[in-house]
Amino acid sequence: MFITPAYAQGAGGAGGDFFLQLLPILLMIVIFYFLLFRPQQQRVAAHRKMVENIRRGDTVVTQGGLVGRVTRVKEGDAEIEVELNENNRVRVIKATIAEVRAKGEPVKEA
Repeated sequence: MFITPAYAQGAGGAGGDFFLQLLPILLMIVIFYFLLFRPQQQRVAAHRKMVENIRRGDTVVTQGGLVGRVTRVKEGDAEIEVELNENNRVRVIKATIAEVRAKGEPVKEA
């Protein structure tokens, strides 16, 4: 009298429900790609290009905050020499260059 009979439910469209549940996850992946991954890849590519184009005479800023003028660049070498002032020269890893402030003309070699 208080118990109602239980009936088996009909089989639903399992295939359509699965894709509808998967749609928000796919949409989030696309949004993350365009808002996070792609801009990061572009920044990395721009930094790599900037580091490859460093020439003698450029004014650079390192990630440590040192500002100086490039005095020596060897092709294929990971280090450059930066002159901080007339008395101080330091060797810096190219990848640690944060910014190139002023492009200088290359000094003519004697």
